[in-house]
Formats: sequence, C-alpha cells, structure tokens
Amino acid sequence: MWGRIDPVTDSAAALIRPDAATIETRIATAIAAELGVRVAQVRAAIGLLDDGASVPFIARYRKEATGTLDDTALRDLEERLRYLRELQARRLAVLETIHGLGKLTAVLRSAIDAAATKSELEDLYLPYKSTRKTKADAAREAGLEPLLDVLLANPALTPGVAADAYVSAAKGVPSPDDALAGARAILIERAGQDAALVGELRERLWKTGRLGSKVKTGKTAEGEKFKDYFDFSQPPHTLPSHRVLALLRGEKEGVLTLDLAEANTRDADAHAQARAAYENAVAHSLGISESGRAADTWLMTSARLAWRTRILTRLSVDLRVRMFQRAEEESVRVFAANLRDVLLAAPAGNKATLGLDPGLRTGTKVAVVDGTGKVVATDTIYPHAPAKRWNEALATLHALALKHQVELVAIGNGTASRETDKLAAELLAELKHSNPKMKVTKLVVSEAGASVYSASALASAELPGMDVSLRGAVSIARRLQDPLAELVKIDPQSIGVGQYQHDLTPAKLERSLDAVVEDCVNAVGVDLNMASPALLSRVAGVGPLLSENIVAHRNQHGPFSKRRDLLKVARLGPKAFEQCAGFLRITGGSEPLDASSVHPEAYGLARKILTSVGAQAAEISGGVGAAASVNPGEFVDGSFGLPTVKDIVAELQKPGRDPRPRFETATFAEGIEKITDLRPGMILEGVVSNVAAFGAFVDIGVHQDGLVHVSALSNSFVSDPHAVVKSGQVVRVLVLEVEPERKRISLTLRLDDQVTSAPGTGRTREAGERKGNDAGSGKSARTPPRAGGQSRPSAQPARQPRAATAPPSANTAMAEALRRAGLGK
Repeated sequence: MWGRIDPVTDSAAALIRPDAATIETRIATAIAAELGVRVAQVRAAIGLLDDGASVPFIARYRKEATGTLDDTALRDLEERLRYLRELQARRLAVLETIHGLGKLTAVLRSAIDAAATKSELEDLYLPYKSTRKTKADAAREAGLEPLLDVLLANPALTPGVAADAYVSAAKGVPSPDDALAGARAILIERAGQDAALVGELRERLWKTGRLGSKVKTGKTAEGEKFKDYFDFSQPPHTLPSHRVLALLRGEKEGVLTLDLAEANTRDADAHAQARAAYENAVAHSLGISESGRAADTWLMTSARLAWRTRILTRLSVDLRVRMFQRAEEESVRVFAANLRDVLLAAPAGNKATLGLDPGLRTGTKVAVVDGTGKVVATDTIYPHAPAKRWNEALATLHALALKHQVELVAIGNGTASRETDKLAAELLAELKHSNPKMKVTKLVVSEAGASVYSASALASAELPGMDVSLRGAVSIARRLQDPLAELVKIDPQSIGVGQYQHDLTPAKLERSLDAVVEDCVNAVGVDLNMASPALLSRVAGVGPLLSENIVAHRNQHGPFSKRRDLLKVARLGPKAFEQCAGFLRITGGSEPLDASSVHPEAYGLARKILTSVGAQAAEISGGVGAAASVNPGEFVDGSFGLPTVKDIVAELQKPGRDPRPRFETATFAEGIEKITDLRPGMILEGVVSNVAAFGAFVDIGVHQDGLVHVSALSNSFVSDPHAVVKSGQVVRVLVLEVEPERKRISLTLRLDDQVTSAPGTGRTREAGERKGNDAGSGKSARTPPRAGGQSRPSAQPARQPRAATAPPSANTAMAEALRRAGLGK
C-alpha cells in the first residue's frame, strides 16, 4: 500500500500523505489495466495532458510518446484520470479526518487505501462522519452499549432481566424497555455501518432486487406520457438508460411512485423469502442465530429492523444514484456519438445556397449566401395561410435564385416545412423549365438550435443590423454548406440529438460534448483565412481569446500567407502555436505544406520524403502519388518514429483530405405530410434524426419522427444502434404502426417485414413473433439499402420513395417493443 502504519511514531503528514509519485504510479497502473494498455503509454499521456497538451494534438502528433493511443482512448483516459484524482483527494480528506479523531488503525487504513470507488470509500467513512446526534449516540452516552454486547455474547440471558441493571432515571433510562430500545438502536447503527456487509447486500440487491413503479392516484390523465410505467417492474441492473431516466422524471413530475424491493417478483411468498434472506445475512454478520435461547427472538427482531429501517433505506438511495449515474454515462455517450455524426455530416460544399426558415403567420424568412457563406440577400415571403401569397413568394424566390445562381435550397424542418418544401419543388420546376442548365437541389435540414444562434451575441457580431428572425435562415443555409463550421456556433445541447439531456448533470454533459466538438473540428481541419472565431476557438490550443485575436490580426493585416505568421498574433506564443498549427490550413500561401496536416515541426522530414521520390513541396496541392512507394522505415530517426512517418507519407498523397463522407440527399414521399397520412405497410425514405440506446428516430417528413426500435434495425442482434445507423444517414423504412393520439410512429429497417392492421384497432402486428432483439436467431442480417454499416453510403441519386402495402400477417412484437422502449425523445 502506501507505507506502514505506526500512530505512535509517524507524523500526521507522513501517515496521511504518501509520496506524490507513488500516487501517480497507482493511478497510471489502474488506468492502464482498465484500458488494456501499457503503464508507460498512460504515463506519457498523463504527462502531456498535465503539460497542457490537448487530446487532438496528442492523438495526431505525439503517437510515438503514447504508443499510438487514439482520441477515443485518450478521452477515456482523461475522464478516468479526473475521477481517480478526485477519489484520491477525497481519500486523503477521509484519512485526515479519521486520523484527527484518533481512530485510524492499520486495518482501516488498508481498507481505505484499497477502496476503488467513491461509494466504497464513503461506506468506510460513514461511522466517522460528523453528523447530528443519533438515538444510538444517546444510548451510548447512557451507558447502554455494554447491554447490547452482553446479549450478543450470551443470548441465553433474558433481555428484560439483563436490562434491569442499566435502568437509571438520571441517565434518561427509566425502565428495562427503554434500556433495550437504546441497545437496539446501537445494534441497528452498528449493522448499518458495517462496510463489508453493506457492500455485499448492495450488490445482491442490485442483481436480484426489483425497481417497481406505480401511477399516483389521480395522475393517470396528467401523466399519459408515462403510461408505460403505470405498473412496471424490472431488476435494477438490467434497466436501460432511457427507462431509468424516464422513471426518475416521472417521479420528479409527481406522476409515479418508485419502490425498490428485495426480489424481482410480485409473489408475496417469494418476496417474503427473499426479505428473510437479507435479514438473516444481517443477523449472521452480527453473530445472531435463532436457536431458542432467551435473547434470540429480541436479537433477530433487532436484525430485521436493522435491514428494514436502516440498511434497505440506505441502499435504496444508493442504488437509485447508481442507476442514474450508469444511465447518465450511457446517455452522455449516446449524445456524444450523435453529435459526432451530425458535426461530421457530409458538407454540400461551397455552393450558393438559398435558406428558407418556414413560418405561417409571421412568414417564411429567406436568406441567400454565396459559396463562402457571405450573406448576399434576405427577404420575407408569405406563401402560406393566412396571407396565402403563393405566386408572389414563388416569383421572389425565382428572382433571387437567378440573380445569385443558387445551387442549393435549404429548408428548415420546423412548422410549415412540408408546405415550404412544396413551394421549393415548384421553384425547382420553374427553374428547370426556364433555365435547363441550372442544377438546383432542395433539401430539408434540421433547424435545431437556429433560434438559439439567432439571438446570440455571436450572431449579432457576425450579422450586425440584421433582424433576428432572418438570422435563422442564414444559419439554415450555412449548415447545409458546412454543418461543422455552422453548428460549432451553437451550444451542443441545443442541436437536438440528445436523450433526456435536461435530466443529466450539466457539467458532465458539457465536458463530454465540448470534447466531441474539439475532436471533430481538429479531425477535419480549419481554413485559417476563412474560419469564424467560433470555429477557430475549437482548434487545439486556441480557445475564445486567441480566436478573436487571430481574426483581429487577419482583419488588420490581411490573410495569413504562412502558418508561422500566427506567432505575430497577440498572446499566441510557441506553446499555443505547437498545439494549433497542424490543424490550421492555408491554401495558396507561400508555404505549400501549410495546406496539409503535416505539422511545421516535421516540414524538414516531409521535404526529405518528397525529394526521395523526385517531387517538390509545390506539387503537393494535387497530391504526390509517388509517395506511396516510400518505405516509411527508412525515414525513422531520433526525432520521428514510424507512426509519424506513415502519417506524413499518407498526407503527401492526399493533402488536406476531408474525413467526412460525400454529400447525399433524401426525398420525402409526395402526399405524405402529416402523421394521419401514414398507413402500415408504406415504404418511405427518410433521414435518421437521432440515435438512442433503444433505437433510432427517423424523420419521414410528417413533423413527427418515427422510431425504429433496436429490435427492428436488423435481423441479427444489435447491441449498439450506432453500429447500424448514424444521425444524418439516409434510410428507407417500413411503417409498422401509427398512433396519432400519442404521436408515435413505429418503423422498421427490415423492409421485408410483413404488417397488417388488426381489425378495429388500427394496430400493427409483426410477422414471426420475433423475440426481443433476435439474439441467437441464427438469421443473417438483411440490411435494407442505405441503412447499414459503420459509415454513410457514397453519394448517389436520391430514390423516389414508394408507398406500398405489404402482404398481411399476424404480428405484435414490434408494437410491444415500442411501448416498452419508453418515452423516446
């Protein structure tokens, strides 16, 4: 552990605070074991992080130091490092407190040293916490602890007779019954402070207990959205994250009551047996047994009360916290994965774009941006009710499209989106007729967060003097051109791809999402002479202050001609330059290598590689294919290892390559505009709008996303929906069930599933009575076109979706799976 314990000779400092190097070694060893890597790799990563290096920089430019740990592993390492250091700080505080009380023994010290979690540490600290005076404390002051000890040591004694000796009016013990009550309070507290016992029972309850929920009286109508949990139960350790968060939200809103029981059964006899097992475990830990002796009944009753009134109550709180923390971790992971997919969605590119922010009474806001994202025109049109100036609106859009040679039309997916989509369709038809050479594409894009951006200080600075309502149309147009560049301006929590995000710990969620944004921005790279302050602030080593300084320098002195000029920016020193330089690109500058991801520190090596294949740095703009013939091992030296050389060789072949997929579009079905237009059996094209732990939501153009439950993503078992679909992916889905009154749409990616409406119910039945997620079915996956795989399909012409009714069959599994899935968004 951390050294010997000798309270007599050791000073408090030496006793409590071990050597810092020992602590860091222990932490590094623990993290290495968790990640399955070498301790040396973890030590190197920790050293770089502590020195101020960012995760993207370490992952890209310090591979030799960390043994090629990628950004995912580094983020996990960073999070665990934070947790273990917090645990260590708390450990020291606990040790100091207990040592100050004069109660720190060698055994206790060893147990505290060995505590691997905050929960274990708090179990050990519980008996020493400074709390309000308890009944057990009062009983001890009245001298009743020896009474308990004598009864435990000799259960043959009659409790009432033994208690007579402890009656004392002066000590507040007027009768034998009062003495026994005090002794019982001490026993109950003693059992509740037994860390080993509590830890064992906590794990047993976690695995074999049951969390149940009931609707509160009179809350049925008000809590309709929690209907699935009006009479619900499931073992705590099997509860998926979305159900835990739904249950806790239902309780918070006063609709549900939650109860943690000892057994995963509602059978009274079975539950009584399970409770007895817990009570017997408490009794056994105290050395109590039912053997017919005079004190046995009193002692067993005390053990039962210790379980029911003390330990079970505490564990109910502990396990609720544990369920929430586990659900929170999963929800944050899902949110982060969705955010990554959205930020790394295919950019439409530098094309003139017409942005439409749909509206009814207040009109549809219009903005045209050129290929660089500069606003060149704005307007407001009123094609819809109540104004219904359709032709006038169409003429306005036609004139703007011609004047600015628009290539893309971006339509927000909010209110009046489908009506505006019709208007855009007419616009495209007119343009095709009058100007056949114009190739214009229309797309419906998510407008989540556009209103947040519109009212922000950043929008005011970027678009001064522009009406707030028009800024949303600008954002919609720009996010089609380059989702990453535009969405970094918006709080990640406002992008609309989370799961119960408002129920999560804000700091934890913000930290995770900020890391995703940082990783995405640096993976793609940033044009130093075009990027906004918001985008630059996410570059490794830059931040908000330096991003503003970079833009101010650019505005004052003109475009940067080379990366080294960054050192002339106010407050941007060598350390920041080292971190950010490789992620900032300059196209057409005085140094050709500045357009690549090669770090300036490796320019000499890059030129050496180019020379070996008879090429010059000026040639890399189109890629140096000959670099593929290079043997990277020949260029390894004391400064650069094999991983870095390989990266440089790959970069020279395709400099500045964008890791994002190619751009593609989806087409919504004509005539399918609202949820009541849907019928089971229709096959439609849509876009994945969100991926949750229980499945994926798909926008099919009816203002209400449909759910593809995890069991309907594939015919083979799916443990993680992200392995099959990603946010922004174009998919074809089959409609299984429609519940307009609950605004629920059940979909499947298995296009050969057969559906029919049950007579008189409008409900769907699914073929084959599939169980759960088809685990172990032995069937091969039949992934529909454009729906599966780890990456988005390559660009191809959008298919025209069809609405077809599949052959009838008898199925209920999907509908039940949907209801069991929880509340969805």
